[in-house]
Formats: sequence, C-alpha cells, structure tokens
Amino acid sequence: MEYFNLPDATRVNRVVPKNAFDKYTNSKQKKRFTDVIQRISWTNKLSKDTINLKKGGVEEIQLFKIELKVKDNIQDLLDIIDKSIPYPIVFFVQYQKEVLISCAKKHAHPINEDYSVVDWVFRSKWHPSSDLKYVLNLKKDLGFVIHDLCLQLSDKKDSNVSFDNLIEFQQKKHSLEIEISRLENSIVKARQFNKKVDLNTQLIEKKKELEKLTVI
Repeated sequence: MEYFNLPDATRVNRVVPKNAFDKYTNSKQKKRFTDVIQRISWTNKLSKDTINLKKGGVEEIQLFKIELKVKDNIQDLLDIIDKSIPYPIVFFVQYQKEVLISCAKKHAHPINEDYSVVDWVFRSKWHPSSDLKYVLNLKKDLGFVIHDLCLQLSDKKDSNVSFDNLIEFQQKKHSLEIEISRLENSIVKARQFNKKVDLNTQLIEKKKELEKLTVI
C-alpha cells in the first residue's frame, strides 16, 4: 500500500471475495457489499515474520484496501469485516482520489471464537490520497504500532494515554458533538426568543466543554 510505504516483505496483495463475509451479513448488508464496494484487497500483513517486531499483545496487523463504487459511509461494512477477523485491521478506503483511514480497537468474543467485538472505531475524515496525513510507525512492537495509529486518528494530544483512556476520551468527544448538533438544530426550530436564548446558552457551554476536552 503506497500510502503507508511499507516494506516489501509485508505485501500480500490478495483480492478478498465480497461473499467471504456472507456468514456475518443479512440480505441487506450483502447487497450493500455489492452495490457500494468495487474491490476488497488484503494488501499487507504486519507480524514478527514480516517486520521483525515483537507482538506487544498483538499477534499481527492486517491492512485492507477498500475501493468504492460510490462515496458512501461504509462503517457498517467495515465493522462486519472487523468482526470476522481476530486481528487488528487498518482500512484504507478509497473513492477516486480521496481516501479515509479507519482502525478499530477490538477484543475476542467471550463465547463465539468466530467473532470479534469492536470496542471503538478510530477514523479519519476524507482527504486527498496525495496528502499522507497518517503513518504506521514501525517501532517498539505491534501493540505500539496500532496504538500509535489510533492516537493519530483521534484528537488526543497526550501520546502516553492508554487505549482505555483514549476510548473514554473519544466517547466523551462524540457525545458532546452529538449534543452540540442537537442544540444547533433545536435553535433553528425554536420560535420563542426566550427558548432560543436558553438553548444558545447551553450550546456555548457544550462548545466550551468540547474545546477544553480537545486541548488537554
């Protein structure tokens, strides 16, 4: 995958059939795989054998390139792929000359060994494929590699934060963003001036909370 400029030893370059995930999908999801996705490619594998890094709690990391027919939010489909594979996956999603990067923190299902449980998804915004905003730092161990990428995909500035604290931070940030969006919509719909003033006061407070959260 040229975006990450990984060593040749990591290359797999194998097309993955879309029906490989049929076991994990319903009829509507199967249709979305066909209608939205052009091609799924397993491009790279990061492991002790391919990059000579210790595990650090992570057996290996897979890189998947997802080429789209239409620009769409396919997080639901990425979640399906994630749940079907026990290793961390870095998704490189491409539509024409735009890309986004997505990676989830997940753990093994306590009962069904065929499933993984997604704890939280870290993802970038769409950006030009020529803009190499994110890197895979092949240092220390595989656990560091995946944690470092998720940190890049978050807004957290403290590189020493644990995965659990990083997820807690992202959850708070997401919750505030939803509340801000709700308040903004309510202000537009409110007819009474006093109601608008009250909602605007709440909005200012929530924006301050978000700003304080993201600068820590």
